[in-house]
Amino acid sequence: MERQRTIAKSATIKGKGLHTGLDVVLEFKPAPENHGYKFQRIDLENKPIINALAENVVDTSRGTTIEENGVKVFTIEHVLSALSGLGIDNALIEINAPEIPIMDGSARFLTEALLQAGIVEQEAERKYYTLREKIEYRDDEHGIELVAYPDDHLSISVLIDYESDLLKNQFAEITDLSQFKDNISNCRTFVFFNELEKLLKNNLIKGGDLSNAIILVDQDVAQDDLDKMADIFKQPRIEIRKGNILCNPSLQFNNEPARHKLLDIIGDIALAGMPLKAKIFARRPGHHANTEFAKMVRKAIKKEMLTTTPPHYNPDKKPLLDINQIKKLLPHRNPFLLVDKILEMDHESIVGLKNVTMNESFFIGHFPNMPLMPGVLQVEAMAQVGGILILNTVPDPENYLTYFMKIQEVKFRDKVVPGDTLIFKLRLASPVRRGICHMIGSAFVGNKIVMEAELMAQIVKAK
Repeated sequence: MERQRTIAKSATIKGKGLHTGLDVVLEFKPAPENHGYKFQRIDLENKPIINALAENVVDTSRGTTIEENGVKVFTIEHVLSALSGLGIDNALIEINAPEIPIMDGSARFLTEALLQAGIVEQEAERKYYTLREKIEYRDDEHGIELVAYPDDHLSISVLIDYESDLLKNQFAEITDLSQFKDNISNCRTFVFFNELEKLLKNNLIKGGDLSNAIILVDQDVAQDDLDKMADIFKQPRIEIRKGNILCNPSLQFNNEPARHKLLDIIGDIALAGMPLKAKIFARRPGHHANTEFAKMVRKAIKKEMLTTTPPHYNPDKKPLLDINQIKKLLPHRNPFLLVDKILEMDHESIVGLKNVTMNESFFIGHFPNMPLMPGVLQVEAMAQVGGILILNTVPDPENYLTYFMKIQEVKFRDKVVPGDTLIFKLRLASPVRRGICHMIGSAFVGNKIVMEAELMAQIVKAK
């Protein structure tokens, strides 16, 4: 049995945020079992925590940004890559600014700090997500593809092509995470010289200099332009070195840019919330593709948890909400109120119950000699349970109505008949934003799953 791991003691890194230019102090701290990766903004009131999960990704333009409850952390990918690449499952990352320090543009210093702190095993078993089937993200317009196949461990292959003579058809791979420290962690980010001016005009790379990225020059550049860039970065005279690299140390590997893309993927897919067992192939990856892929994996994990773990029902336990309390939340009435009890509920999940009796009006015609609960009504009952979850996000739920926006991936696994106790289990697929709720749900009779679906709904103020 593999056990979860955390660090033995705290470790601190200091540096500048690449885009904000702020001086940042980042501290890794040990965390308990099943904690995962969490960032804490200690510079803000109440020191809010942001969970490093795919559903919290809000921007991928020049790095991966996550946000929770209005609080953001920028360029998190190198931190997550260091943690995941070293096989650390649980850590709290405290920062006193909105952005991670860029250091030399790699995960080297982060990795060294974690190793110096020491890695210790915990009692709980490490939980992997093993793919059951292929997961694929494609953007045919830009030639981007990420495909994951079931396997017994994690391996990643990356192919990049920037249609530049300097950076064409580079390949890198990692067949085991034990290779991360020596072969991946020290590989730096890269940028083309002609991109620098655009980034500066957009008020970015305020904390950048000529030592925290590989700067590639793939076109003729006048010395006057080089001198101008040197002045901007407060550097002495700069020149183009062998290999068309601007003033940087020599490449550590011939394929260092491709290896850095692999580093980014390791960090971004850590947002799935669980280490993977899969063989991943990536062609022309980037943060947007990586995080969209992580969202697909995260969705598969949530769905599997819903469909393989039936909720425990104790009929002697008082429900969280009885039928009279439910009627205060939902506008539905007989014969269309299809929820009898709410058993459990938190900020992202809910469990509700429907007792199916022969007195249901739909059994008169569906079907007279073989009474079956219509599938569409099972979906409606699930939606009503989900509606209570989304209504719980507003202070005055009695003044709101819930409307369907989308129903998809509906599967009926078994029949529902009179006498069955139908239990619905729903979980948010992504955070509720602007009153829109995306849920994954399953319905059980006993330990047997009978139906599953994805639902999207919106709450609006009742007129």
